Amino acid sequence: MEVFENLQDWFSDQALTSSILKYLAWVVFIFILIAWTRKWMKKNLHDNSIKYKAQKAIQVVGYLLIILITISYFTGSIKDFGLAMGLLTAGITITLQELILSIAGSFYIFFVRVYKPGDRIELNGIKGDVIDIDSMYTTMMEIGKWVSSDNYSGRIVKLSNAFVFKGPVYNYSLDFPFVWDEFDLPIRYGSDIELAKKIVISVAQENLSEYVQSSIAQWKDVVNKYYIEDAQVDPTLAITMTDNWVQFNLRYIVDYKKRRVTKHLLNEEIGKRIQKTNEKVRLASSTFEIVNIPTVHINDTKKTAQSD
Repeated sequence: MEVFENLQDWFSDQALTSSILKYLAWVVFIFILIAWTRKWMKKNLHDNSIKYKAQKAIQVVGYLLIILITISYFTGSIKDFGLAMGLLTAGITITLQELILSIAGSFYIFFVRVYKPGDRIELNGIKGDVIDIDSMYTTMMEIGKWVSSDNYSGRIVKLSNAFVFKGPVYNYSLDFPFVWDEFDLPIRYGSDIELAKKIVISVAQENLSEYVQSSIAQWKDVVNKYYIEDAQVDPTLAITMTDNWVQFNLRYIVDYKKRRVTKHLLNEEIGKRIQKTNEKVRLASSTFEIVNIPTVHINDTKKTAQSD
């Protein structure tokens, strides 16, 4: 009987030793996993803010996991380990939501084709040309900001892919690589309005015919693909009578990468042809013209009284 009790105690001691070894193995494994994950994040995450938060979050999650395993091993509540793991998973999701959203955003971008390298987009208030997309970030060559129109600023911007879920994504080139643009032209009252209309329309047709022809077929594809009304791609001219001048508004379609240079060419050519009209057509401005100055008579009553 005594021998049997000794064997039972020995097996119990061995089971306890085995349990402790398994516990220590789990703890060592978790520390190794934390160190490896932090090293991977330091190497692959370029945003210092996200990198710092992610590394801290992984460290906290690892410590929480060790606490849960410790409770499970030394209280015997192994049956509740699944519930604990579920709570831990929820904690990881909340803590690393930015990282998870970034990875999910990369899949969404590739499979839904929100944009691709070479597209011009506006994301989170940043406008630029996409030059790279990886598992975490979208890299853009910025346009605008302190430079006018659609010129490169020279800055390369990295944005988290998570932003595709947080706001609108403006794509200048998806399906239809053209945009509508317009500018106003003030014509002075008394000018030959019909001649001015002829000049503006002829210059627009000569310089924009290539864009019009190229956009017609692509716009039809857009109309067939989406629930959208058909639109006129030919240049249109609208005239408005204001207090100061006759305002011409020219609206036209243009390649999204050539908007600035096209507006320059149109303004330059229209200006040259207006100068050749011998002032039949004159541009207006907001300067003030004094037509007549009334004569003011001043009587010096004090001087007259002294002479008397």
